[in-house]
Amino acid sequence: MEPPRAPALRRLLPPLLLLLLPLPPRARAKYVRGNLSSKEDWVFLTRFCFLSDYGRLDFRFRYPEAKCCQNILLYFDDPSQWPAVYKAGDKDCLAKESVIRPENNQVINLTTQYAWSGCQVVSEEGTRYLSCSSGRSFRSVRERWWYIALSKCGGDGLQLEYEMVLTNGKSFWTRHFSADEFGILETDVTFLLIFILIFFLSCYFGYLLKGRQLLHTTYKMFMAAAGVEVLSLLFFCIYWGQYATDGIGNESLKILAKLLFSSSFLIFLLMLILLGKGFTVTRGRISHSGSVKLSVYMTLYTLTHVVLLIYEAEFFDPGQVLYTYESPAGYGLIGLQVAAYVWFCYAVLVSLRHFPEKQPFYVPFFAAYTLWFFAVPVMALIANFGIPKWAREKIVNGIQLGIHLYAHGVFLIMTRPSAANKNFPYHVRTSQIASAGVPVPGGSESADKAFPQHVYGNVTFISDSVPNFTELFSIPPPASSVSPAPPAPEELLAPPLEYLTPLPAPPPPPAPRRLSPPPAFRTPRAPTPRRDRPPAPAPTLPDWVLALLRTPPRTPRAVPPPPAFRGSPPSPRPPPEFAPRDPTPPFEYLAPLPRRPATRSFPD
Repeated sequence: MEPPRAPALRRLLPPLLLLLLPLPPRARAKYVRGNLSSKEDWVFLTRFCFLSDYGRLDFRFRYPEAKCCQNILLYFDDPSQWPAVYKAGDKDCLAKESVIRPENNQVINLTTQYAWSGCQVVSEEGTRYLSCSSGRSFRSVRERWWYIALSKCGGDGLQLEYEMVLTNGKSFWTRHFSADEFGILETDVTFLLIFILIFFLSCYFGYLLKGRQLLHTTYKMFMAAAGVEVLSLLFFCIYWGQYATDGIGNESLKILAKLLFSSSFLIFLLMLILLGKGFTVTRGRISHSGSVKLSVYMTLYTLTHVVLLIYEAEFFDPGQVLYTYESPAGYGLIGLQVAAYVWFCYAVLVSLRHFPEKQPFYVPFFAAYTLWFFAVPVMALIANFGIPKWAREKIVNGIQLGIHLYAHGVFLIMTRPSAANKNFPYHVRTSQIASAGVPVPGGSESADKAFPQHVYGNVTFISDSVPNFTELFSIPPPASSVSPAPPAPEELLAPPLEYLTPLPAPPPPPAPRRLSPPPAFRTPRAPTPRRDRPPAPAPTLPDWVLALLRTPPRTPRAVPPPPAFRGSPPSPRPPPEFAPRDPTPPFEYLAPLPRRPATRSFPD
């Protein structure tokens, strides 16, 4: 009977409803305690990967003296040791003990006769117990996996209370970590800082795109994937930091980190498939059949990951160093990844066939993410068959985070809003995307043909004071591009059917008004002079005017001279500050009045 384990399914919580992308193998707590009671005579307890010179095991065992005498067996990962005895149904307890080399101190006899075990007899409530507290150091030529088992051959079963602390040195970064986990905390912290930078850059680029009305759904999905990746790495760092402190950690934090890591992968995978189909690049919406296919595929992918998580939690043998993909569900995920790549290839080729002007974006996009699609299956195969088990976890952790960094970094560079970026995919404003993506009736994959190519050229800003920023991101069509085909008659713009209600008949036009003919034109006759008219009398002036004209002018009165001045002459007065004003009016006011014209008489 195996030692009791905490039920893993109770730790999964609601995350089982979502995808849980597998990370490197689960790390066992390096502070191990439990209470074992079994009828078998040989039982596996735990495993740990010790360094070549600094491995240390500190233990405390306690069991009834009536169950004496039990042994702690230390196996290492040599093919003649642990692989030869574990799951070997043809070997009994004595045969499994026979592979142990006593000269290597691989047996700890839990009795008072063995001084190195530190055992002594204690009594509690009338029952005698053997309590053993001591330790053991490990030396080897390289890092090795060590497996700890309990045996009592020929006895009546096993009963033991145990508590073990397995360490590698005294450093904070290595003490509670198995040798295959060295560097995981430092790697996670480094990638956390890098992904924080990527997330803030994506938010800044998203702010620029929003100001230009180019922040589409696919870019929002990329921002969400980067943000969830940051949260995942943050919880991983918290878990490993706590684990480095006490050797136990918080398993709920690790499950939450796996959930977020998996969600980020799912969002990014869905975004790649949507971009391959041309969503927000060459079309405004996905056809109905395409949406159904995407929903079915993502649901299947999620369920497969859930099955893999359950399989890993319940059926993975703790006595073997297994990678997550070493299971039927893991190989199923590899198959789904390959199927997603085939779908991605088909979608990109269809988009390029109907929109060849998008080659500057789709050609590097397809080449870059072809490597990404094959990186995960290749990494799984290499981890299963090419990496030593004592170094697998730390290597796979770094490779997997590097693959995620590659995927996010390439997309961030390809979608940067810069005038020098010839690969920029978005050229339609978000306010125009709905009208540009009207699918063909029937919802087939041929809906790509229904999108006019000219819509995704340079967008002009009508009735807008904002400068035309989209000119910075325009990709000129090649000289040999095919001219767009004229729209079919049924695709012409027409009002909806509900607006085509019959109108009332117009009233009859009024009868035209009859106009009277214009009067006949009469030529005016020239006036004839009248010779019998008497001559006009000469004009005469009034009498008072004549009397005024006959009056002689008056003579001016003589002014007497001034009297002579008596005394001293007066001092001359200073000239005035301003010259006296001339009392005479200006010349323009002295203009002569117009004369009355003289009347002349004309003879008859």
